[in-house]
Amino acid sequence: MKIDKKIIKELSDYLTEFNLTELEYTDKDTKIKVSKNNISINNEATSLEDNLKKESKISLSNTSGVEVKSPIIGTAYHAPEPGAKKFVEVGNKVKKGDTVMIVEAMKTMNHVPSTSDGIVKEICVSDGQPVEFGQTIIILE
Repeated sequence: MKIDKKIIKELSDYLTEFNLTELEYTDKDTKIKVSKNNISINNEATSLEDNLKKESKISLSNTSGVEVKSPIIGTAYHAPEPGAKKFVEVGNKVKKGDTVMIVEAMKTMNHVPSTSDGIVKEICVSDGQPVEFGQTIIILE
């Protein structure tokens, strides 16, 4: 079996371009899985602990309010279709259950409901941006 390095390079570039951690490509009887690991094997345990402490401080300082998180991996959209009115904007009041965004996965549009009542403090993802499971997409006051 001959490995097509061009496809692997292209998939690796997609990881960076779309800020993904893993990507899988299947074509007939060929299956290629590309993933990136941001932690070097040569790091000492103490430096890994320091990095985790820094990350937790950053996330705690930036998030004061209720976080609405993505329920799935996919692409986030602010409106039901291109050019349409956005579901929410900063300063809007929302009630628990109101749709705040759509996350598209496998050609299915999944409405993301607000997890509580509040006022939109921050929209954390841009329109059309890939999102991970559990990633904060909106912060409410």
